[in-house]
Amino acid sequence: MKLSHFERPRSRRDFLARAGAGFGSVALTDLLFRQGALGAKATTNAIGNLPHHGKGKAKSVIFLFMEGGPSHLDSFDPKPLLNKLAGQPLPASFNRPLTAMGEQESPLLGDKRVWKQFGQAGTWVSDWLPHTQTIVDDICVIRSCKQDGLNHVGSVCQMNTGSILAGRPSLGAWSVYGLGTENENLPSFVVLKDSDAMPFNGTRNWGTGFMPSTYQGTLFRFGDEPVADLNNPAGVSRARQRKRIDFINQLNRAHAAPRPRQSDLEARIASFELAYRMQAEIPLAVNLDEEPQYIKDLYGVDGEKTDAVARNCLLARRLVERGVRFVEVFCGTGSKWDAHSGIEKNHTDRFAETDQPVAALIKDLKQRGLLDETLVIWGGEFGRTPMSEKGDGRDHNPWGFTMWMAGGGVKGGQVLGATDELGLYAVEEPQHVHDLHATVLHALGLDALELVYMNNGTEENPVINQGRPYLKVFG
Repeated sequence: MKLSHFERPRSRRDFLARAGAGFGSVALTDLLFRQGALGAKATTNAIGNLPHHGKGKAKSVIFLFMEGGPSHLDSFDPKPLLNKLAGQPLPASFNRPLTAMGEQESPLLGDKRVWKQFGQAGTWVSDWLPHTQTIVDDICVIRSCKQDGLNHVGSVCQMNTGSILAGRPSLGAWSVYGLGTENENLPSFVVLKDSDAMPFNGTRNWGTGFMPSTYQGTLFRFGDEPVADLNNPAGVSRARQRKRIDFINQLNRAHAAPRPRQSDLEARIASFELAYRMQAEIPLAVNLDEEPQYIKDLYGVDGEKTDAVARNCLLARRLVERGVRFVEVFCGTGSKWDAHSGIEKNHTDRFAETDQPVAALIKDLKQRGLLDETLVIWGGEFGRTPMSEKGDGRDHNPWGFTMWMAGGGVKGGQVLGATDELGLYAVEEPQHVHDLHATVLHALGLDALELVYMNNGTEENPVINQGRPYLKVFG
């Protein structure tokens, strides 16, 4: 069944005149549906109650985004031949790619990792990820990811929106558009960063493109006020704030009435209402002091290197258990995984910051019975090349890299797809970003090709008519 949204060229006044007495039954149906009297409890978004396309097990998504591009060759995809040929040029049998820095003739760079197999499936993981080694039976490693962007601007954009060009809705926005929210007192799409830096493309990574702004992500910050201007000014009571918002909304609705096609106006009204509800709910959701010490220790809260990512991973768990639909956690914000030189120090630091919190998130979700209904994704915008750069670094590699998924119906303990024997190109069951996005939406019970939004007369979907879910991920 195709899920679509149509903008019709008629005024609200005209719509009300045509609808007539039908509004009574619409309201009654909505109330009954929300209360489960019609057989299912609804989730809602700005265009009403929307049905699932299938039987996805996932209710929420946590996307752990390693910005800058972690090296698959030093983490999940060992290549013995790479060490054997280290220092030599790329063999003539390999097609020479156009790399971001133009050093495709640079010699091959071996890895210095100690590799071992872990779990019942014998998944290979390097010594940079000692904590991830303990959860391999819960994750599905996909070694054949690929995408179209060569630099960070296009690649970060595509991994978040499906296109190397800005202007399309983010994956989180599509998820919220399709499924709505389960907690009307919290944003349905939340973004967390591990520093004050902004990722490439900034807010467009969690934006809505041509869809209404209602579906965009809400950026949370560290500190007592995670959302800007969340707290009331001194001396303003909650009752007074309610009256103020009611008056502002009255003015906004009067302004919006003759402008039905300007979705930003509706989004602004909705944002005021959500902000008022958030003032009571968010302080409870972000209060990590409620967590027992052993949970904080599990994640690495207050750890010298792990604290920022640990707090965000723990907060992500608290948000999904409260019904937030999509949480994106930027790790290494500001492209800190970008190891054009000194990859040993760079990746040693990055994995020291992220490995423990990420593994703890999987363990914590699992022990709380939340992993089955929460899809967790790990990865960056691309991987790194087997060829060296500046002697001790690696360039961007969008032609073959690794990501992993866990929970939400994913069958753990799998390693799927493959790159060639040097790790340059995806050669076995390549999975484009569009396929990865289709897989995420499939886990949520949505068909990416049937999730349609009408944009200026054109049917738009999340995967630009190209993605298919990687069903092997689900066993």
